[in-house]
Amino acid sequence: MNKDFEIIDHTADVGIRAYGADLKDAFVNAARGLFSLITELDSVDEILQRNIEVDAPDEEILLVAWLNELIYLFDVENVLFKRFEINKLSDTHLEATAFGEKVDKTKHELKIGVKAATYHMTKIVKDDGYRVEVLLDI
Repeated sequence: MNKDFEIIDHTADVGIRAYGADLKDAFVNAARGLFSLITELDSVDEILQRNIEVDAPDEEILLVAWLNELIYLFDVENVLFKRFEINKLSDTHLEATAFGEKVDKTKHELKIGVKAATYHMTKIVKDDGYRVEVLLDI
């Protein structure tokens, strides 16, 4: 597969369609897509890391919870993430490590403000790999 994620235009929102050989890869690429909307990923260094754990009743809600936890960390701690390692993933539980750095206005150009990942039109499709889709409220 030649692309990890793509941005989907949607009225008043923006979407991410992310791909992966397995579900972990697709969740990682959705997170990368999220932060590519916020800033240029190449401008982010891996200076700090955060351990993240989320639970949800199913995979789709878990995807939304994962992205919302990352948005929360960006909003509250002012941290931009660039790399993600998913250590455990089941239908209802995710444990991951995210790597990045605090926002530095002299170095990072913030592009758009993402308020939240939404449940509207969220889907996970398994074919030759995985495709996940999620809309973001901006």
